[in-house]
Amino acid sequence: MTSHDDHTITHAPAIVGHGVAATIGKESTPLYPEATRELADQRRRLAPEPLRTFRAFSQSVFAEGALPARTKQLIAVAVAHVTQCPYCIRSHTRTALRLGATDEQIMEAIWVAAEMRAGGAYAHSTLALHTLRGLEPEALPNAAD
Repeated sequence: MTSHDDHTITHAPAIVGHGVAATIGKESTPLYPEATRELADQRRRLAPEPLRTFRAFSQSVFAEGALPARTKQLIAVAVAHVTQCPYCIRSHTRTALRLGATDEQIMEAIWVAAEMRAGGAYAHSTLALHTLRGLEPEALPNAAD
């Protein structure tokens, strides 16, 4: 917690309605604005062709294929947690549920994401350990790879 004059800034987010908010003093300000129809219309007006192309790409990616659509949505839930996109988390969680994913499957996918994120930090400790030993990356074999 950081304190400045009369304002206390709480770094831990507070849950407000369906969104996440930061508390500054006694006021709560949304960190992520609500996705509204008006904003969707504005995006469409400002760049209609990229939006159409993106939607077609998205529909293609999430269609039934070698992986069932539900599995793809579980992957998307996990990735959304790694990218920390609240809009994606909500959207893909809802879609996964609609396609028959269970609460347990969704939570397990989130744990896979958490392990992969933590595992990446652990694996990259190799860089710090080499630095501690005085080995710079350019001196390491296959550094250009």
